[in-house]
Amino acid sequence: MKRLLLLIPLLLGADEDFISHYEYGEMLYNNPRGVSCSQCHGKSGEGTTIVEFRDIHGKQVIKGSDIRQKDLSSMIDSVNRYHEIMPRYYLTDEEVKAIYDYLQKKNKGSL
Repeated sequence: MKRLLLLIPLLLGADEDFISHYEYGEMLYNNPRGVSCSQCHGKSGEGTTIVEFRDIHGKQVIKGSDIRQKDLSSMIDSVNRYHEIMPRYYLTDEEVKAIYDYLQKKNKGSL
């Protein structure tokens, strides 16, 4: 009984969220529904080479864009717009904001 009484203040003071907003953004960026954002946009949103190949025009390189400088509005628009390469993600504006906030915090001071 005494142990139970000791747990009550801990339970009452517990944060309502299981994970933080930052952790949620990190989870969505690295493990969204489908292909990970980080596979093309890099660990911190810096953009990476997706594939290099040769065709009749010579060497071709397809890269994921650097998204570190995007503002929230353009990121929401980009996620919800059709792209030839990037798959469409069905993320809410709040989910895109979590990703945006995650990248902003992760890159703070490194840009």
